[in-house]
Amino acid sequence: MSPLHGTGIAEPQWLPTDHDRESARISDFAAFAADRMSIDLPDYTALWHWSVEEISDFWETIWHYFDLGPLPGQVLANSEMPGAQWFPDVHLNYVDQVVRHSRTDRPAIISIDEDGTNSETSWDELLGRTAAFAATLRSCGVRAGDRVVGYLPHIPEAVIAFLATASIGAIWSACGQDYSAQAALDRLGQLQPTVLVTADGYRHGGKTHDRTHEIGILRTAMPQLRATVVVSSLGLAVPDTLPWQEATQDGCAMDIQPVAFDHPLWIVYSSGTTGLPKGIMHGHGGVLLEHLKSLALHSDIGPRDTFFWYTSPSWMMWNFQVAGLLVGATIVCYTGSPAFPTPDALWEMAARTRTTVLGTSPGYVLGCMKAAVVPRADHDLSALRQIGITGSALPATSSLWLRDNVGHDIQIASISGGTDVVTAFAGGARTVPVWPGELSVPYLGVALQAWDGDGSPLHESMGELVVTEPMPSMPVGFWNDPDGSRYRSAYFEDYPGVWRHGDWITMTGHGSVVVHGRSDSTLNRNGIRMGSADIYQVVEKLSDVAEALIIGAEQPEGGYWMPLFVVPAAGVRLDADLAGRINTAIRTELSPRHLPDEIIAAPGIPHTRTGKKLEIPVKRILQGADPDLVVTRDAVDDPSLLDWFAALRHRIAPEMPNDRSSALVTEPQEQ
Repeated sequence: MSPLHGTGIAEPQWLPTDHDRESARISDFAAFAADRMSIDLPDYTALWHWSVEEISDFWETIWHYFDLGPLPGQVLANSEMPGAQWFPDVHLNYVDQVVRHSRTDRPAIISIDEDGTNSETSWDELLGRTAAFAATLRSCGVRAGDRVVGYLPHIPEAVIAFLATASIGAIWSACGQDYSAQAALDRLGQLQPTVLVTADGYRHGGKTHDRTHEIGILRTAMPQLRATVVVSSLGLAVPDTLPWQEATQDGCAMDIQPVAFDHPLWIVYSSGTTGLPKGIMHGHGGVLLEHLKSLALHSDIGPRDTFFWYTSPSWMMWNFQVAGLLVGATIVCYTGSPAFPTPDALWEMAARTRTTVLGTSPGYVLGCMKAAVVPRADHDLSALRQIGITGSALPATSSLWLRDNVGHDIQIASISGGTDVVTAFAGGARTVPVWPGELSVPYLGVALQAWDGDGSPLHESMGELVVTEPMPSMPVGFWNDPDGSRYRSAYFEDYPGVWRHGDWITMTGHGSVVVHGRSDSTLNRNGIRMGSADIYQVVEKLSDVAEALIIGAEQPEGGYWMPLFVVPAAGVRLDADLAGRINTAIRTELSPRHLPDEIIAAPGIPHTRTGKKLEIPVKRILQGADPDLVVTRDAVDDPSLLDWFAALRHRIAPEMPNDRSSALVTEPQEQ
C-alpha cells in the first residue's frame, strides 16, 4: 500500500479482546439503539453508517441513552449547513449533567503542582464553590449572555469558574497564562467581558512565572470590568481585586438557569496567526451531546475512570477534558511541564494518580523516544488502558513505540478534529483494532469523507476532509459576525452546504483514517500532492533531528521550491552525512518525489501557541511577504524565528526562483 494511502503496516498493533467488546459502553449503546429502532447493528461499521444516514434518529437515541429527560419537539428542524437547527424546543444547561454525578467515594478533580504535590477537590467542594461563585457573579450584575473570561493556568479554579459561569447562562472564555497580555487581549478583549478571573502566576519548567504585571495590563485595557477575581497560586499581592477564597466561600444552593439548546456555552479561538483570532461559539446542548458521545462511547470513560489530558485553557482539549465530569470521571489538572524534572514526568504523574485514560501529543511521545525512556519499566501504569493523542498526526513509529515501551495491552487512540467543533471527527473505539499511524474509525454521527476538487468521494486516495451532514457541536456562530459571512467563508465556500475542514485525509480499505496534514499547506510538486505530515513522520524519528518543517513555495516563471528545514538535535551539526540519511529515509519510506530541493538547518521551528507548525506563514515569508503582515507575532511561540526566515529570504533571493540546486545542505547564519 502506498504511504499516501495508509501506513503500509500489514497488522494492527492492538486488537480488542472479547471482554473489551462485550463490556464497552459503545456495545451497550449499539444494543440500546438496535432495540429502540428495531434495526440490526452487528458491528461498528453498521453502527456508524446508521449514525450518519439517519442522523435525527441517532442523536435522539443519544439523548435517551444518556437519560437527559423528556424530549419535546423535533430533533433536527433544519439540516442545511450552515444554519442547522438542533432541538429547537429544548431548554437545558450543561452544568445539570455535572451535578447529577456528584458522589463521595472519589474526587472530582486531582490537582498536581510541578513540585510533585497533589491535592483533591471533592464533588461537594466542586459544586459548593461553583454555587458560591455563581452567586458572586450575580452580585456583580452578570446575567445570561454576559461574558466572564479567564486568564488562568490549568487549575481546579478554572473549572469551577467555567461551571459557575455556565450555570447562570453567561458565556465563558479563557486562555492560559503562557500568553502575553496582548495575546490575551486579542482574544478576551473582543468580548467586552464583565468579570475577569485570573491567577497571580504559575510554575512551569522549574521556574515561577509572575503574572501580576500582565493582570494590570488586562484590567487597564478592559475598563468595563466590574470585578477581577484573583487566585493566589504564588502568594503575590494584586491590589484592588477580589480574592478567590472570598468569592467562593459563601455557602448557597446551586441555582442553574435553563437556556436554549443553542445558547452559547463558551467562546474558543482560532490560532490568530493572521489578524485577531476568530471567536468560535458553541452551544450548551450541542457540546453536551457531542462530549457525552465522544467520552462515554468512543473513549469508554465513566465513573470509575481518572482522565488526564496534558492541556491548557488555551486549547480545546481543556474543554474536552472538563467534559469528564459529565460522565462522572475524575479529571486531573496540571500546570507544569510534562518533561520536568525528567523527560518521563508525565508518565510518573499518570502512575501516581492511577490515570486510566491519558492524553498527550506526538511531540511529547517523540521526545520520550529520543530520551530513551521506558515508562512501563520505571512506573506502575497498570491502571492505564488508553492513551489519547492529538495535536498532529501520530507517526506509525511513535505508535509502535508506545506499544513496546508503555504497554502492549494499552489502546492508542489517536484523534483528529478541531477547536471548530470542539471534538474529534475520527479516533478510536474500544471495539475496533488500532493500526499504527492511523485513526481507527470515523466518529459516530460524523459523516466524514475524503473528496477531490470536484466534490467526488475518494477511497484509499488522499482528499479533502469534508463532513456532509451537520453535527450538533458545529459552531452556533462566530463572535462579531452578525451576518454569518465569516463563518460561511471559513468552512462552506469550496463545497456549498458541506463542511470543508482544511485537512488532507485518506479513508483506508479497513475503515480507518490517515491524516496527512493541512490541505492549505499541501505540497504540490508537478501536480502531485503530498502531505507534510508524511514527511515529518519520517524525518523527525531520526535521532539527530529535533524537529522539521517543509514548505512548497510557488515561484515566478512557474518554478516550485520545496525546502526542508531541520533543527538538529543538541550537539549535532547538519552536514552532508546527516542530509544523506534524511534523503535516504524519505526516498525509502515515502518516494523519490518526496525528496526536498534543499535541506536547511534552522535555529528553531515557529509554532502557534497551541503547537501547530506555521507552514503557511513561513511559505509566504519565503515568497517575500513582510512577516508582520502574514502573522501576528503574539500568536507565535518564538517570534524571533520569523525574522530568521525573513533574513534567509533576503540571502537567497538573488538565486530564486528556479536555480536552487537539489539536495543542498545549508547551515544557519547568525543574524
